[in-house]
Amino acid sequence: MICSQHHAWDPHFGEEFFKGLTEIGTSVNFSTGASSSISGGSAEAAANGYTVVARALAQLGIRCMYGVIGIPVTELASAAQAAGIRFVGFRNEQAAGYAAAAAGFLTGVPGVLLTVSGPGAVHGIAGLSHAQVNTWPMLMISGSAEQGEVGKGAFQELDQVAAVQRFTKYAGRARCVRDIAPLISAAIKAAITGRPGAVYVDIPSDVLMALAGPSEVSSLSDQPVASSLADRPCAAERDVQRAVRLLQQAQRPLVVIGKGAAYSQADAALRSFVAAAQLPFLATAMGRGVVPDNAPGNANAARSLALAQADVAIIFGARLNWQLHFGDPPKWAAGVRFILVDVEPSQRDADKAEVVLRGDAAAVAQQLERSLSGVDSARTQAWQDQLGSKARAAKLKLEARLSADAFPLDYSTTLRVIRDALLAVSPAPIVISEGANTMDNARVILEPAMEGRLRLDAATWGTMGVGLGYAVAAATTRPGRLVVAVEGDSAFGFSGMECETIARYKLPVVVIVLNNGGIYGGDRRPSALQQAATSGAADAGFAADPVPTAFVPDARYDAIMDAFGGDAFLVNSSAQLAAACRISFAAMRPALINVTLDPFAGVESGNVHAFNAPKSNI
Repeated sequence: MICSQHHAWDPHFGEEFFKGLTEIGTSVNFSTGASSSISGGSAEAAANGYTVVARALAQLGIRCMYGVIGIPVTELASAAQAAGIRFVGFRNEQAAGYAAAAAGFLTGVPGVLLTVSGPGAVHGIAGLSHAQVNTWPMLMISGSAEQGEVGKGAFQELDQVAAVQRFTKYAGRARCVRDIAPLISAAIKAAITGRPGAVYVDIPSDVLMALAGPSEVSSLSDQPVASSLADRPCAAERDVQRAVRLLQQAQRPLVVIGKGAAYSQADAALRSFVAAAQLPFLATAMGRGVVPDNAPGNANAARSLALAQADVAIIFGARLNWQLHFGDPPKWAAGVRFILVDVEPSQRDADKAEVVLRGDAAAVAQQLERSLSGVDSARTQAWQDQLGSKARAAKLKLEARLSADAFPLDYSTTLRVIRDALLAVSPAPIVISEGANTMDNARVILEPAMEGRLRLDAATWGTMGVGLGYAVAAATTRPGRLVVAVEGDSAFGFSGMECETIARYKLPVVVIVLNNGGIYGGDRRPSALQQAATSGAADAGFAADPVPTAFVPDARYDAIMDAFGGDAFLVNSSAQLAAACRISFAAMRPALINVTLDPFAGVESGNVHAFNAPKSNI
């Protein structure tokens, strides 16, 4: 076979990769080292592109693959199973992509998404883009049209490499079987190198189905990617010393812990640094638990004050984007000096920082702790007291609000009941929340988070529909943990059919749908807009149509899980909800709790409702 080497990879990627295929009658399972007999002829005759893909992934340390099978990748799912990789089949590529993205965040190993050609690859872009924006490692593999038919109107023909390039760090196409293994290796290396992100490998159907012999296949010698987090780059020592001097001079220092620190599994290092330095800290939503919520100095409940008055802020694994108010006044103090800990910061963030510590969050935290020769806690005591007083007052106010037992149920009562049920479960469950009001209230009420990577939500891009994909990823990468997905009814609608996936794989996932009958709940339009819309609809002949934000009232989302053999609950009071949580959490099996909520609880767009209003003239 003639093969065009069009990618810049090292041709010496491992001379042992295909050793197992050179021995007639033997196949090697790289995940276990076990071998088994191949019936029907030699290993050379049995091996094809599917085999090469699966074994390359297995040798690189991949243990899970998510996707939707069909032409031309159906056989690849079974080849993955043969290589010791768990294949989890979804009902929609978008949800599978969100699972792969979340798996990358939870494990540090790129999550793998498998899609069919054309429309399947387009659907997969949702997961790719989500991973890329959140800087999580993810690999999408798609089949594509047969090369000899490209340009003729082939089945599901699309230039998929061009389609994904805007959303990836790396994208490449295999032209022959020999390309596959080194191409996958190059993609995975790109996914975990520097700022993590999304990568793509395109494999035409004729390459997947082609027979593979030892002479046609490049091999791998790479260490499994699972060991990548052991390689933690340190910051330049001169920059560390500059950061230490800033912290020692600060009157109102603050540590901010982002989801990048959670991804890098910096829990132990950051806990030690925060304790040794005696600095107040707060965490972004997905950075929570890296340093436990109950640790001394937690200023989450005094966030506005902390940001507005900090004079030096050291930020581990978070960007100065909309979630941190761009690092700008008035949310931040006008003269605040930023110390940015980031393996590969954006130019804008680097320009705003007084010191940039280019390195891994854990490694840099250890460098800083070693360099802090002494801590003058008296210098910052007034600041610590101010934050502590504000945080205690905010918590007392929250608990007073949560003490009410609302009927119809509102977000406060509902989430308080869920919180109390979660606290009774050991080990601590992985909690996912999405939906404008659901997620924003859950971030405040569903605490404490005592470990990193136990809180997941719509993240940097505010992507709705991620919840059930995340739940499957959490259940398959963190076995033994209960997974609880708290979903607004709108967010649940994006991927509700994945209840079948959860039931089919018998995953310990409990989905709780906060059902307020629509997007944001009841009709919240200003009266003038409401009147104009009603009049216009009547004049055009569709006066009976529901308002744009409305869903079917009292929808029986619980029936979806029931249809697939999971446990189903319909509740409308705090007592019913508490009982449903207690039963379903203990069972550790697929369940859905449909919670009837007051349609006018919450506010439009949750805590980001201001985004619906203009900020400046255009």
